[in-house]
Amino acid sequence: MARVAGVDLPKGKRVDVALRYLYGLGKTTANQLLEKLNGAVDPATRVKDLTENQVGLINNLLVKEYKVEGELRREIQSNVGRLQEIGSYRGQRHRRNLPLRGQRTRTNARTRRGRRRTVGAGKAEKPQAKAPAKA
Repeated sequence: MARVAGVDLPKGKRVDVALRYLYGLGKTTANQLLEKLNGAVDPATRVKDLTENQVGLINNLLVKEYKVEGELRREIQSNVGRLQEIGSYRGQRHRRNLPLRGQRTRTNARTRRGRRRTVGAGKAEKPQAKAPAKA
């Protein structure tokens, strides 16, 4: 199993598809990466058929030219943290877990806001019957 940037690539997939399992690599970037290797790795090759040398070439190019996985996640987190720290509108929306880019929130926005929390229609307490007073 080929391990690239700390991620095990699936054996049966083509290399151009398997590279998309890395956080930060999509279809276009994966194809660009393979083109930069000047034919050293054929995109149609299965991951299980890659040699150690080819895996090393892919790893080296990723480290030099691309931000993927942990490094990219850290950068995104620091950008969000900076927005929150300076108190920008986007930072406030991040903090409240609301959509950032002008979408409506009166309806929709369920993915960002989470499950519905019904307000005001909760369980009402039953009044307990009083025991008869002894005289």
